[in-house]
Amino acid sequence: MARNTDRPNVLLLLTDQERHDLLAPDGIPAETDAIDGLAADGVRFTNAYTPISICSSARASLLSGRYPHRHGVLNNVHERDAVRADLPEDVPTFGTALREAGYENAYVGKWHVGRHKTPEDFGFDYVGGSDQHHDAHLESGLAAHQRDLGVDPDAVEPEDAIYAEFPDSRDLLGATLPIPPAATRSYYNAELTIQRLERLADADGPFFHRVDFQGPHHPYLVPEPYASMYDPEELGAWPSYAETFDGKPQVQENYRSYRGVEDLTWEDWATLRALYMGFMHHIDDQIGRILDALEEFGVADDTVVVHASDHGDFTGGHRQWNKGPFMYDDTYRIPLVVRGPGVAGRGRLCDDLVSLMDLMPTFLELADAPVPEDIDARSLWPTLRGEETDAREAVFAEYHGDEMGFHSQRMIRTERYKYVFNAPDVDELYDLDADPHELQNLVDHPDYRDVRARLRDRLAEWMRETEDPIAEFTTRHLGE
Repeated sequence: MARNTDRPNVLLLLTDQERHDLLAPDGIPAETDAIDGLAADGVRFTNAYTPISICSSARASLLSGRYPHRHGVLNNVHERDAVRADLPEDVPTFGTALREAGYENAYVGKWHVGRHKTPEDFGFDYVGGSDQHHDAHLESGLAAHQRDLGVDPDAVEPEDAIYAEFPDSRDLLGATLPIPPAATRSYYNAELTIQRLERLADADGPFFHRVDFQGPHHPYLVPEPYASMYDPEELGAWPSYAETFDGKPQVQENYRSYRGVEDLTWEDWATLRALYMGFMHHIDDQIGRILDALEEFGVADDTVVVHASDHGDFTGGHRQWNKGPFMYDDTYRIPLVVRGPGVAGRGRLCDDLVSLMDLMPTFLELADAPVPEDIDARSLWPTLRGEETDAREAVFAEYHGDEMGFHSQRMIRTERYKYVFNAPDVDELYDLDADPHELQNLVDHPDYRDVRARLRDRLAEWMRETEDPIAEFTTRHLGE
């Protein structure tokens, strides 16, 4: 279909809590044929990182191109301890900028960036598909969809469930969902996306469509055949499951009790991992349906497609559940794939250190829209076009706490090393060449004294440059 524009469309396929190694060729054996197809036709970034491993904060950074301490959403907005319940409307975002540049924007699925503000306040038409837990103020429509398929949403009971146990309660971690795949939220969000893309394909100008899947975030509620697609007995442990916590911050071992998973057996972890992989397989099939629709509607060649996740997931890595005060690659390293007009190469791997929030200026450059000067991100377009660029020497990340109160952490990650500043406890240093699974903390190792000093200095410099609110106190420690 010929379109009256020389600017490409954009389709952003965002997942929630997807580990980077679900896509890595040498990673875990989850089948992701649709996303693998995107990577085969475009560029896959092997060292992409989130600026923070908390949903609301990461999503606000994606929208704004700013670190969390600069946009103010420091933890999850739906929690009682939320430092800020909404992303301020005066923070520039790519949604508003794209709309001002003439893009027709649509949004499906999880929002989770505001307790009161919605995608409508940031330049998007909201189509539906979120959930009550994260976005009680947004209309979903899933229940009506399920009833149309003959499924009573009030009568669905998870089967073969695994729970986190607490003295007076328990939390559902994963289970088989006894409904057809077409009745799941993932399918429904894909259906809403396909319906909107059909309309957008007939528009004269360019469009931006974003679909945010709620998975593979826990609880892993997975329909058949996906729930049984991976045999737990055939899955080996994550390499980081060998964690002993020796020389690590005490909070790491304590968090197993806080999450109620300290008594889980390896068989439990393997079952949860199999459900997690099945969940991702199901989502990938929905992504495949969406990509097929792009072809059917005649706009695939005019559309830049991006797949990413807000952050990763432990699923037993480092013997942990969910995420929290840990800055391991399990949760901070993310998948990132880009395909479409202007993207050079097919099946190209890029090892540059990049950030999730780099997508903000990338989208603006694509739209010929002004890029704000005061953002922390940088456009990926020079790399996507295959140009020679000055690659980052490091990426940075932060953490402020979630649910259990404040817990300040900062991270610098270079090509080889990772240094983590832990305000309440021992710092961490990892040689990722020698120890890619981050099991041995080298912060006090005499052979790494110079490395430690160099990374501390660079981390302190970054904190001062970005006006980190704890820089005044922290940089004195880091400069020791």
